[in-house]
Amino acid sequence: MRLDRAHRAHRALRPLLAALPVSVAVAGAAALVCLAPAVAQTQTRAQGAATALKVVTADAAPGDAVVAYDGVVEAVRQTTVAAQVPGAVVRLAVKAGDRVAAGQLLVQLDARAAAQTAEASDAQVQAARAALDVAAKDLERQRSLHAANFISRAALDRAEAEFRAAQAQAGAQVAQAGAARTQTGFFTVRAPYAGIVADVPVTLGDMAMPGRTLVTLYDPAALRVTAAVPQSAAARVGQGAAVRVELPTLPAARRMVAPMRLQVLPAADAATHTLTVRADLAPGKQGSDALTGLLPGQFARLWLPAAAMGDTPAATGASPWVPMSAIVRRAELTGLYVLDAEGRPLLRQVRLGRSDGERVEVLSGLAAGERVAAEPQAAARLVAAR
Repeated sequence: MRLDRAHRAHRALRPLLAALPVSVAVAGAAALVCLAPAVAQTQTRAQGAATALKVVTADAAPGDAVVAYDGVVEAVRQTTVAAQVPGAVVRLAVKAGDRVAAGQLLVQLDARAAAQTAEASDAQVQAARAALDVAAKDLERQRSLHAANFISRAALDRAEAEFRAAQAQAGAQVAQAGAARTQTGFFTVRAPYAGIVADVPVTLGDMAMPGRTLVTLYDPAALRVTAAVPQSAAARVGQGAAVRVELPTLPAARRMVAPMRLQVLPAADAATHTLTVRADLAPGKQGSDALTGLLPGQFARLWLPAAAMGDTPAATGASPWVPMSAIVRRAELTGLYVLDAEGRPLLRQVRLGRSDGERVEVLSGLAAGERVAAEPQAAARLVAAR
Protein backbone atom coordinates (compact mmCIF):
# COMPACT_ATOMS: atom_id res chain seq x y z
CA MET A 1 0.00 0.00 0.00
CA ARG A 2 2.88 2.38 0.77
CA LEU A 3 4.46 1.55 -2.59
CA ASP A 4 1.26 2.30 -4.45
CA ARG A 5 0.86 5.64 -2.67
CA ALA A 6 4.40 6.63 -3.58
CA HIS A 7 3.86 5.83 -7.25
CA ARG A 8 0.61 7.79 -7.26
CA ALA A 9 2.32 10.79 -5.67
CA HIS A 10 5.09 10.61 -8.24
CA ARG A 11 2.63 10.57 -11.15
CA ALA A 12 0.66 13.48 -9.63
CA LEU A 13 3.78 15.63 -9.21
CA ARG A 14 5.06 15.24 -12.78
CA PRO A 15 2.81 17.88 -14.42
CA LEU A 16 3.36 20.26 -11.53
CA LEU A 17 7.14 19.98 -11.85
CA ALA A 18 6.90 20.70 -15.57
CA ALA A 19 4.92 23.90 -14.97
CA LEU A 20 7.10 25.22 -12.12
CA PRO A 21 10.27 27.26 -12.49
CA VAL A 22 13.53 25.41 -12.87
CA SER A 23 14.64 25.95 -9.29
CA VAL A 24 11.39 24.70 -7.85
CA ALA A 25 11.34 21.73 -10.23
CA VAL A 26 14.84 20.80 -9.17
CA ALA A 27 13.74 20.83 -5.54
CA GLY A 28 10.71 18.66 -6.31
CA ALA A 29 12.87 16.22 -8.23
CA ALA A 30 15.22 16.06 -5.28
CA ALA A 31 12.26 15.19 -3.02
CA LEU A 32 11.24 12.37 -5.34
CA VAL A 33 14.80 11.11 -5.38
CA CYS A 34 14.75 11.05 -1.58
CA LEU A 35 11.44 9.14 -1.69
CA ALA A 36 12.76 6.43 -4.01
CA PRO A 37 14.83 4.58 -1.34
CA ALA A 38 11.80 4.41 0.95
CA VAL A 39 9.71 2.95 -1.89
CA ALA A 40 12.39 0.42 -2.71
CA GLN A 41 12.73 -0.50 0.96
CA THR A 42 8.96 -1.07 1.27
CA GLN A 43 9.00 -3.25 -1.85
CA THR A 44 11.91 -5.26 -0.47
CA ARG A 45 10.12 -5.86 2.84
CA ALA A 46 6.99 -7.04 1.02
CA GLN A 47 9.00 -9.45 -1.10
CA GLY A 48 10.79 -10.74 1.99
CA ALA A 49 7.50 -11.34 3.81
CA ALA A 50 6.15 -13.20 0.78
CA THR A 51 9.25 -15.38 0.75
CA ALA A 52 8.90 -16.18 4.50
CA LEU A 53 5.18 -17.04 4.20
CA LYS A 54 4.52 -20.72 4.91
CA VAL A 55 2.74 -22.28 1.95
CA VAL A 56 1.07 -25.69 1.47
CA THR A 57 -0.25 -27.30 -1.69
CA ALA A 58 -3.86 -28.43 -1.79
CA ASP A 59 -3.88 -32.10 -2.67
CA ALA A 60 -6.46 -34.87 -2.91
CA ALA A 61 -7.25 -37.05 0.07
CA PRO A 62 -5.18 -40.23 0.34
CA GLY A 63 -6.86 -43.48 -0.57
CA ASP A 64 -9.86 -44.19 -2.76
CA ALA A 65 -12.57 -41.67 -3.51
CA VAL A 66 -15.61 -41.86 -1.31
CA VAL A 67 -19.31 -41.13 -1.59
CA ALA A 68 -21.43 -39.65 1.20
CA TYR A 69 -24.98 -40.63 2.06
CA ASP A 70 -27.06 -38.53 4.44
CA GLY A 71 -28.18 -40.29 7.59
CA VAL A 72 -29.50 -39.71 11.07
CA VAL A 73 -28.34 -40.63 14.56
CA GLU A 74 -30.61 -43.14 16.30
CA ALA A 75 -30.64 -44.79 19.70
CA VAL A 76 -30.34 -48.56 19.62
CA ARG A 77 -32.58 -48.69 22.69
CA GLN A 78 -35.31 -46.08 22.64
CA THR A 79 -38.51 -46.87 24.52
CA THR A 80 -41.91 -45.27 24.55
CA VAL A 81 -43.17 -45.96 28.07
CA ALA A 82 -46.99 -46.11 28.06
CA ALA A 83 -49.69 -46.78 30.60
CA GLN A 84 -51.13 -50.30 30.98
CA VAL A 85 -54.14 -49.22 33.01
CA PRO A 86 -56.34 -46.11 33.10
CA GLY A 87 -55.71 -43.58 35.84
CA ALA A 88 -55.03 -39.95 36.58
CA VAL A 89 -51.41 -38.73 36.72
CA VAL A 90 -50.74 -37.72 40.32
CA ARG A 91 -46.95 -37.44 40.23
CA LEU A 92 -44.26 -36.72 37.63
CA ALA A 93 -40.88 -37.71 39.03
CA VAL A 94 -38.77 -36.76 35.97
CA LYS A 95 -38.60 -34.16 33.23
CA ALA A 96 -37.06 -34.06 29.77
CA GLY A 97 -33.26 -34.27 29.92
CA ASP A 98 -33.02 -36.11 33.25
CA ARG A 99 -30.78 -39.13 33.62
CA VAL A 100 -32.54 -42.06 35.28
CA ALA A 101 -31.38 -45.38 36.68
CA ALA A 102 -32.97 -48.72 35.98
CA GLY A 103 -36.12 -49.13 38.07
CA GLN A 104 -36.36 -45.44 38.97
CA LEU A 105 -39.86 -43.98 39.37
CA LEU A 106 -41.05 -42.04 36.32
CA VAL A 107 -44.80 -41.47 36.70
CA GLN A 108 -47.27 -42.30 39.46
CA LEU A 109 -50.95 -42.86 38.61
CA ASP A 110 -53.90 -42.75 40.98
CA ALA A 111 -54.04 -46.29 42.40
CA ARG A 112 -56.52 -45.88 45.27
CA ALA A 113 -59.22 -48.04 43.69
CA ALA A 114 -56.70 -50.71 42.75
CA ALA A 115 -55.28 -50.70 46.27
CA GLN A 116 -58.73 -51.26 47.74
CA THR A 117 -59.33 -54.13 45.33
CA ALA A 118 -56.06 -55.69 46.42
CA GLU A 119 -57.06 -55.37 50.08
CA ALA A 120 -60.40 -57.06 49.34
CA SER A 121 -58.56 -59.89 47.61
CA ASP A 122 -56.29 -60.34 50.62
CA ALA A 123 -59.33 -60.57 52.87
CA GLN A 124 -60.85 -63.22 50.62
CA VAL A 125 -57.62 -65.19 50.82
CA GLN A 126 -57.80 -65.16 54.60
CA ALA A 127 -61.40 -66.38 54.47
CA ALA A 128 -60.50 -69.16 52.05
CA ARG A 129 -57.63 -70.27 54.25
CA ALA A 130 -59.93 -70.37 57.30
CA ALA A 131 -62.41 -72.54 55.38
CA LEU A 132 -59.54 -74.78 54.32
CA ASP A 133 -58.49 -75.24 57.95
CA VAL A 134 -62.05 -76.24 58.88
CA ALA A 135 -62.22 -78.71 55.99
CA ALA A 136 -58.88 -80.22 56.97
CA LYS A 137 -59.94 -80.77 60.59
CA ASP A 138 -63.31 -82.21 59.51
CA LEU A 139 -61.49 -84.64 57.21
CA GLU A 140 -59.31 -85.86 60.07
CA ARG A 141 -62.38 -86.53 62.24
CA GLN A 142 -64.13 -88.36 59.41
CA ARG A 143 -61.10 -90.58 58.89
CA SER A 144 -61.00 -91.43 62.59
CA LEU A 145 -64.70 -92.31 62.59
CA HIS A 146 -64.32 -94.40 59.45
CA ALA A 147 -61.42 -96.30 61.01
CA ALA A 148 -63.71 -97.14 63.97
CA ASN A 149 -66.51 -98.19 61.54
CA PHE A 150 -68.82 -95.44 62.80
CA ILE A 151 -69.38 -93.88 59.31
CA SER A 152 -69.58 -95.30 55.84
CA ARG A 153 -67.06 -95.00 53.07
CA ALA A 154 -69.34 -92.57 51.23
CA ALA A 155 -69.26 -90.12 54.13
CA LEU A 156 -65.47 -90.22 54.12
CA ASP A 157 -65.37 -89.61 50.39
CA ARG A 158 -67.67 -86.64 50.84
CA ALA A 159 -65.36 -85.14 53.48
CA GLU A 160 -62.33 -85.61 51.24
CA ALA A 161 -64.12 -83.90 48.34
CA GLU A 162 -65.04 -80.94 50.55
CA PHE A 163 -61.42 -80.63 51.65
CA ARG A 164 -60.15 -80.60 48.06
CA ALA A 165 -62.78 -78.01 47.12
CA ALA A 166 -61.71 -75.77 50.01
CA GLN A 167 -58.09 -76.23 49.02
CA ALA A 168 -58.82 -75.24 45.41
CA GLN A 169 -60.85 -72.26 46.57
CA ALA A 170 -57.98 -71.05 48.73
CA GLY A 171 -55.55 -71.40 45.80
CA ALA A 172 -57.89 -69.43 43.53
CA GLN A 173 -58.18 -66.64 46.08
CA VAL A 174 -54.38 -66.49 46.46
CA ALA A 175 -53.97 -66.21 42.69
CA GLN A 176 -56.65 -63.53 42.49
CA ALA A 177 -54.94 -61.56 45.23
CA GLY A 178 -51.63 -61.82 43.37
CA ALA A 179 -53.28 -60.50 40.20
CA ALA A 180 -54.74 -57.60 42.18
CA ARG A 181 -51.33 -56.73 43.61
CA THR A 182 -49.80 -56.93 40.12
CA GLN A 183 -52.52 -54.66 38.84
CA THR A 184 -51.66 -52.20 41.57
CA GLY A 185 -48.04 -52.17 40.33
CA PHE A 186 -49.17 -50.97 36.90
CA PHE A 187 -50.02 -47.61 38.42
CA THR A 188 -46.34 -47.04 39.22
CA VAL A 189 -44.33 -46.52 36.00
CA ARG A 190 -40.60 -47.16 36.35
CA ALA A 191 -37.61 -46.93 34.00
CA PRO A 192 -36.88 -50.24 32.21
CA TYR A 193 -33.15 -49.38 31.97
CA ALA A 194 -30.71 -46.57 32.71
CA GLY A 195 -30.95 -43.76 30.20
CA ILE A 196 -32.02 -40.20 29.43
CA VAL A 197 -35.58 -38.91 29.36
CA ALA A 198 -36.23 -37.49 25.89
CA ASP A 199 -39.83 -36.34 26.35
CA VAL A 200 -42.62 -36.26 28.92
CA PRO A 201 -45.84 -35.48 26.97
CA VAL A 202 -48.17 -35.55 30.00
CA THR A 203 -48.77 -33.21 32.92
CA LEU A 204 -50.26 -33.55 36.38
CA GLY A 205 -53.94 -34.37 36.25
CA ASP A 206 -53.89 -35.89 32.75
CA MET A 207 -55.85 -39.09 32.28
CA ALA A 208 -53.58 -41.94 31.30
CA MET A 209 -55.13 -44.60 29.12
CA PRO A 210 -53.70 -47.97 28.02
CA GLY A 211 -51.25 -47.30 25.19
CA ARG A 212 -50.91 -43.56 25.79
CA THR A 213 -47.29 -42.37 25.91
CA LEU A 214 -46.13 -41.17 29.30
CA VAL A 215 -42.34 -40.94 28.91
CA THR A 216 -39.88 -41.40 26.02
CA LEU A 217 -36.55 -42.84 27.16
CA TYR A 218 -33.32 -43.77 25.34
CA ASP A 219 -29.94 -45.24 26.21
CA PRO A 220 -27.12 -42.75 25.32
CA ALA A 221 -24.45 -45.46 25.50
CA ALA A 222 -25.78 -47.31 22.44
CA LEU A 223 -26.19 -45.14 19.33
CA ARG A 224 -26.11 -45.83 15.61
CA VAL A 225 -26.29 -43.99 12.29
CA THR A 226 -28.98 -45.03 9.81
CA ALA A 227 -28.76 -44.05 6.13
CA ALA A 228 -30.61 -44.95 2.93
CA VAL A 229 -28.09 -46.37 0.44
CA PRO A 230 -28.64 -47.39 -3.20
CA GLN A 231 -28.84 -51.12 -3.86
CA SER A 232 -25.56 -51.14 -5.81
CA ALA A 233 -23.73 -49.60 -2.86
CA ALA A 234 -25.42 -51.61 -0.12
CA ALA A 235 -24.56 -54.88 -1.87
CA ARG A 236 -20.87 -54.43 -0.97
CA VAL A 237 -21.30 -53.32 2.62
CA GLY A 238 -19.73 -55.84 4.98
CA GLN A 239 -17.36 -57.33 2.38
CA GLY A 240 -14.24 -55.66 3.69
CA ALA A 241 -14.94 -52.17 2.33
CA ALA A 242 -13.79 -49.37 4.62
CA VAL A 243 -16.79 -47.40 5.89
CA ARG A 244 -16.57 -44.18 7.88
CA VAL A 245 -19.21 -42.25 9.77
CA GLU A 246 -19.14 -38.45 9.93
CA LEU A 247 -20.73 -36.73 12.93
CA PRO A 248 -20.75 -32.98 12.13
CA THR A 249 -21.98 -31.96 15.58
CA LEU A 250 -18.86 -33.29 17.34
CA PRO A 251 -15.44 -31.60 17.57
CA ALA A 252 -13.06 -32.13 14.67
CA ALA A 253 -11.01 -34.73 16.53
CA ARG A 254 -14.07 -36.99 17.01
CA ARG A 255 -15.99 -36.15 13.85
CA MET A 256 -14.87 -39.07 11.66
CA VAL A 257 -15.22 -42.51 13.29
CA ALA A 258 -15.23 -46.11 12.18
CA PRO A 259 -18.46 -48.01 12.91
CA MET A 260 -18.34 -50.91 15.33
CA ARG A 261 -20.80 -53.01 13.32
CA LEU A 262 -22.70 -52.68 10.03
CA GLN A 263 -26.13 -54.08 9.23
CA VAL A 264 -28.12 -53.92 6.00
CA LEU A 265 -31.84 -54.42 6.55
CA PRO A 266 -33.22 -57.15 4.26
CA ALA A 267 -35.95 -54.98 2.76
CA ALA A 268 -35.81 -52.28 0.06
CA ASP A 269 -37.94 -49.16 -0.18
CA ALA A 270 -40.35 -49.65 -3.07
CA ALA A 271 -40.43 -45.91 -3.85
CA THR A 272 -36.70 -45.06 -3.76
CA HIS A 273 -35.21 -48.55 -4.31
CA THR A 274 -32.76 -47.99 -1.47
CA LEU A 275 -31.70 -50.19 1.41
CA THR A 276 -31.33 -49.07 5.00
CA VAL A 277 -27.80 -49.40 6.40
CA ARG A 278 -27.24 -49.22 10.14
CA ALA A 279 -23.79 -48.38 11.49
CA ASP A 280 -23.42 -48.99 15.23
CA LEU A 281 -21.09 -46.53 16.97
CA ALA A 282 -18.48 -47.80 19.39
CA PRO A 283 -18.91 -46.35 22.90
CA GLY A 284 -15.14 -46.28 23.50
CA LYS A 285 -13.03 -47.39 26.44
CA GLN A 286 -14.71 -45.03 28.92
CA GLY A 287 -18.31 -46.05 28.49
CA SER A 288 -20.41 -43.41 26.81
CA ASP A 289 -17.65 -40.72 26.82
CA ALA A 290 -16.93 -41.31 23.12
CA LEU A 291 -20.58 -40.53 22.31
CA THR A 292 -20.89 -37.41 24.46
CA GLY A 293 -22.61 -34.67 22.50
CA LEU A 294 -24.59 -37.01 20.24
CA LEU A 295 -28.37 -36.97 20.37
CA PRO A 296 -30.93 -39.09 18.53
CA GLY A 297 -32.23 -37.28 15.47
CA GLN A 298 -29.02 -35.39 14.69
CA PHE A 299 -27.66 -35.24 11.15
CA ALA A 300 -24.86 -37.61 10.15
CA ARG A 301 -23.20 -38.96 7.01
CA LEU A 302 -22.17 -42.43 5.96
CA TRP A 303 -19.06 -42.48 3.74
CA LEU A 304 -18.56 -45.47 1.45
CA PRO A 305 -15.55 -46.05 -0.87
CA ALA A 306 -16.58 -45.10 -4.41
CA ALA A 307 -14.27 -47.57 -6.13
CA ALA A 308 -15.70 -50.48 -4.19
CA MET A 309 -19.23 -49.33 -4.90
CA GLY A 310 -18.82 -48.97 -8.64
CA ASP A 311 -18.99 -45.16 -8.70
CA THR A 312 -16.70 -43.16 -10.95
CA PRO A 313 -14.23 -40.60 -9.58
CA ALA A 314 -16.04 -37.91 -11.56
CA ALA A 315 -19.24 -38.71 -9.73
CA THR A 316 -17.51 -38.34 -6.39
CA GLY A 317 -15.96 -34.96 -7.26
CA ALA A 318 -12.58 -35.66 -5.65
CA SER A 319 -11.98 -32.47 -3.71
CA PRO A 320 -8.66 -31.08 -2.41
CA TRP A 321 -7.76 -31.11 1.26
CA VAL A 322 -5.98 -28.40 3.24
CA PRO A 323 -4.80 -28.03 6.86
CA MET A 324 -7.46 -26.93 9.31
CA SER A 325 -5.16 -24.08 10.43
CA ALA A 326 -5.33 -22.48 6.96
CA ILE A 327 -9.06 -21.76 7.22
CA VAL A 328 -10.12 -18.12 7.69
CA ARG A 329 -13.46 -17.44 9.37
CA ARG A 330 -14.77 -13.89 9.42
CA ALA A 331 -18.42 -13.60 10.42
CA GLU A 332 -20.25 -15.61 7.74
CA LEU A 333 -17.21 -15.80 5.44
CA THR A 334 -15.15 -18.98 5.22
CA GLY A 335 -12.08 -18.59 3.05
CA LEU A 336 -8.45 -19.32 2.31
CA TYR A 337 -5.47 -17.18 1.33
CA VAL A 338 -4.55 -18.59 -2.11
CA LEU A 339 -1.31 -17.53 -3.79
CA ASP A 340 -1.53 -16.20 -7.35
CA ALA A 341 1.01 -16.68 -10.14
CA GLU A 342 3.27 -13.99 -8.65
CA GLY A 343 3.15 -15.51 -5.16
CA ARG A 344 0.84 -12.89 -3.67
CA PRO A 345 -1.82 -14.17 -1.21
CA LEU A 346 -5.43 -13.38 -2.09
CA LEU A 347 -8.42 -14.12 0.12
CA ARG A 348 -10.87 -16.49 -1.58
CA GLN A 349 -14.21 -17.75 -0.29
CA VAL A 350 -14.57 -21.55 -0.16
CA ARG A 351 -17.10 -24.15 0.94
CA LEU A 352 -15.87 -26.84 3.31
CA GLY A 353 -16.84 -30.48 3.56
CA ARG A 354 -15.86 -33.25 5.92
CA SER A 355 -12.84 -33.10 8.20
CA ASP A 356 -10.43 -35.81 9.24
CA GLY A 357 -8.14 -34.94 12.10
CA GLU A 358 -6.16 -31.78 11.22
CA ARG A 359 -7.30 -31.70 7.58
CA VAL A 360 -10.51 -30.49 5.99
CA GLU A 361 -12.02 -31.04 2.55
CA VAL A 362 -12.70 -28.05 0.27
CA LEU A 363 -15.80 -28.72 -1.79
CA SER A 364 -15.68 -25.58 -3.94
CA GLY A 365 -13.51 -22.52 -4.45
CA LEU A 366 -10.17 -24.33 -4.64
CA ALA A 367 -8.55 -26.68 -7.14
CA ALA A 368 -6.08 -29.44 -6.42
CA GLY A 369 -2.49 -28.24 -6.83
CA GLU A 370 -3.10 -24.60 -5.86
CA ARG A 371 -0.89 -23.09 -3.18
CA VAL A 372 -2.47 -21.96 0.07
CA ALA A 373 -1.08 -19.88 2.92
CA ALA A 374 -0.82 -22.11 5.97
CA GLU A 375 -0.74 -19.10 8.32
CA PRO A 376 -3.74 -16.84 7.61
CA GLN A 377 -2.63 -14.11 10.02
CA ALA A 378 0.76 -13.74 8.34
CA ALA A 379 -0.93 -13.65 4.94
CA ALA A 380 -3.35 -10.97 6.16
CA ARG A 381 -0.46 -8.81 7.38
CA LEU A 382 1.26 -9.20 4.01
CA VAL A 383 -1.90 -8.12 2.17
CA ALA A 384 -2.26 -5.10 4.46
CA ALA A 385 1.35 -4.11 3.82
CA ARG A 386 0.88 -3.89 0.06
